[in-house]
Amino acid sequence: MSAALNMAKPDDMPVLQRLVAAFHESEGISQTDEDRKAALQPLLEGSPHGVAYLIGPRKGAVGYIIVSFVYSVEMGGIIGFIDEFFIRPNVRGRGLGGEVLRSLMPALAGHGIKALHLEVGRGNDRAKQLYGKLGFEARENYQLMTRRF
Repeated sequence: MSAALNMAKPDDMPVLQRLVAAFHESEGISQTDEDRKAALQPLLEGSPHGVAYLIGPRKGAVGYIIVSFVYSVEMGGIIGFIDEFFIRPNVRGRGLGGEVLRSLMPALAGHGIKALHLEVGRGNDRAKQLYGKLGFEARENYQLMTRRF
């Protein structure tokens, strides 16, 4: 199984939407197909605010990763935030997640990204272990907080 990353383009919307819907269902995220498509469309059209990658072959993608970009004075410039990262359950446990991140991180650094943040469920020990092996550290004095508009 290949962890090749393919930047998602407008023609990839049906494949990406199916994968995102599967992730949202597994995580209990409620979003209509219409809202999901509206959120993804700018990324597929080249928005400077983020990028979506399909994992594996375009037509038979086994997952996706979406990275959003923001400016951080503390981190010294543009940083990435992994907004969503999903690999289909039937192909998990084969090292794809690590491969994806090991190829993505130097590519982002090569484009001037200064740091990469991600959010992980408190009880997702398997993911925490993977991220720890790849150099991600919890910021113990900080907690992600959100206010929706």
